[in-house]
Amino acid sequence: MAEKPINILLIEDEDPHAELIQRAFEGQDGQIQIRRAKSLAEARTKIKIQEPSLIIADWRLPDGESMELLPSQHDLLAIPIILMTSYGNERIAVEALRSGALDYVVKSPESMLDMPHLAERALEQWAARTERIHMQEALRESESQFRLLAENASDMIARLTTGGQVLYISPACKTVLGYDPEELAGMSIFDLIHEKDRRLIQRLFRDGNYSATHTVAYQALHHDGRFIWLESSGRAVLDPQTNFILEIQTASRDITERKKNEKDLQEAHNNLQEAYDRTIEGWVRALDLRDRETEGHTQRVTEITVKVAEAVGFPTEELIHIRRGALLHDMGKMAIPDEILQKPGPLNEIEWAKMQQHPQYAYDMLHPIEYLRPALVIPFCHHERWDGSGYPRKLKGEEIPLAARLFSIIDAWDALCSDRPYRKKLPHVEVIQYLREKSGILFDAGLVDLFLNIMEEQ
Repeated sequence: MAEKPINILLIEDEDPHAELIQRAFEGQDGQIQIRRAKSLAEARTKIKIQEPSLIIADWRLPDGESMELLPSQHDLLAIPIILMTSYGNERIAVEALRSGALDYVVKSPESMLDMPHLAERALEQWAARTERIHMQEALRESESQFRLLAENASDMIARLTTGGQVLYISPACKTVLGYDPEELAGMSIFDLIHEKDRRLIQRLFRDGNYSATHTVAYQALHHDGRFIWLESSGRAVLDPQTNFILEIQTASRDITERKKNEKDLQEAHNNLQEAYDRTIEGWVRALDLRDRETEGHTQRVTEITVKVAEAVGFPTEELIHIRRGALLHDMGKMAIPDEILQKPGPLNEIEWAKMQQHPQYAYDMLHPIEYLRPALVIPFCHHERWDGSGYPRKLKGEEIPLAARLFSIIDAWDALCSDRPYRKKLPHVEVIQYLREKSGILFDAGLVDLFLNIMEEQ
């Protein structure tokens, strides 16, 4: 132990534990003085009367938790503290050590009797920490170079505490935010951040990976009362020996104009997407007017397909392409002559061969349109069959794209459930029986079961 008097404040509400620790110190030299408090309130009073060299405190006390006494990261030379608890808790231990506690001790007769040794080690650690802090304070002389760079930069450079208080901000804040540096010094940077973005920035300060540089866009309050968009890149400055966070350094720039352009571009994209979909729906209406035999079929199968695909778990982006593919599945029939397409009776062999070309026609018509290419699997492959008996390419099994395999089941379901000029619609029982009979032959058996289960639930 050091030669100068060591004043230890023991905060412990349980008499047996306090007596055991005090007894452990009785064998030490007379330079150690033990004072005891039984609560946080009493401890604060004793600290005001005489600041201790070390605090040994039970974690849970009658009027609160002793973690409230831990040194703030804004007061690095506050009183050192050892926390004790009656039970081990890894979360509390990590939180205590991160918050500045020198040690975290689980109470036991052995640990309490060993408290003099723990106190000696804690005080040595504290002396080393104090020395490092004084060294860091001496290094602030080098900040003149930092200021020279920061004060001539067009970006707004800031040095912040881990709580978000402004330690320094460069003159560019006048250009970016309309404030003089003196107006922002000492204030919390969070007060300038829009409430919608504030939690995100606070979480980065609290939970961030301090070994990395973080870049984030958010809205900040300009001096004139409007909100502008800033993009800030920040990193923590760490003590090289302890990894203790000294401060956060950020560089920020105004990206309001860029955000406006991004919004305009997104709106233009949305308008274009809407125009695409309206164009597709126009094509479908034109086909329905031409092929009255199947009028309404396209809208029905599209609605069912999207619902089933969503239930199956297709991601949102793919659902967009599936919807377009379902709408366009018979688009190739636009190239089929009227005498074949509108023939009231069965087709002969030559006519049927011509009709079987409509998936290829759809592919040829739509493939040059780049945004429709991901949707082409349904128009091109919805007449392929599980056993390879389909057309136009005789694909077999899982060679057929999943979306097309699913759609072929729904297409058959709707066709059999609808009236046609040459036959009446079938009862649902018979349609289900047909799909099950053709399961594993014309259709993917797993998808048939899945589709029928979903239809039953609805």
